[in-house]
Amino acid sequence: MGKGLFITFEGIDGCGKSTQIELLRTFLDSKGIDNLVIREPGGTVVGEKIREILLDKKNSDMTSLAELLLFEAARAQIVEEKIKPAIDEGKVVICDRFYDSSLAYQGVARNMGTDLVNLLNNVAVSGLDPDMTFFLDISVEESLRRRNKRGDESDRIEGMGDSFLEKVRQGYLYAALYDSDRIKTIDASSSVEDIASQIANSVSERL
Repeated sequence: MGKGLFITFEGIDGCGKSTQIELLRTFLDSKGIDNLVIREPGGTVVGEKIREILLDKKNSDMTSLAELLLFEAARAQIVEEKIKPAIDEGKVVICDRFYDSSLAYQGVARNMGTDLVNLLNNVAVSGLDPDMTFFLDISVEESLRRRNKRGDESDRIEGMGDSFLEKVRQGYLYAALYDSDRIKTIDASSSVEDIASQIANSVSERL
């Protein structure tokens, strides 16, 4: 059995990651391609417990460094427990967020710097990089409109406000600029069907 494929999805809240991940899973299923869908932080027993801590509004006094280290801890767990074994089994692994999120949220938006985040990312993933990353880009205004329409209650990180989200978006744009071979930027204000078609075509070319 050949080596699998590792695909990640990135973007600010409301960009449509969940919808597009599910559509890609359906596409792969229709082709008889074995796949695994996971999320960050989470995806493991340890990771889900860390996720609860990270998103709990009661933890408003969490420092930026503690936040970053918790994300990296969850990442290290899911890489070794879930992602690497699935790839070795020849599966297509689809992950909702990965290390680009830390670059955007903690490195840029939290002003912790890309050097520190890249260093910790490299330690956590033990040499594993996504084969493909889809960055679904929308404006902060569109993100807010979609979240309000859904009536979602903001978690600790989402509640940081629009200026914070704009910094996150700029962090993603920075990452996409400097790693354009891996990161495909998609206008997430397009129709669901058009975005899904772009993603399916890109994945098909790699399979």
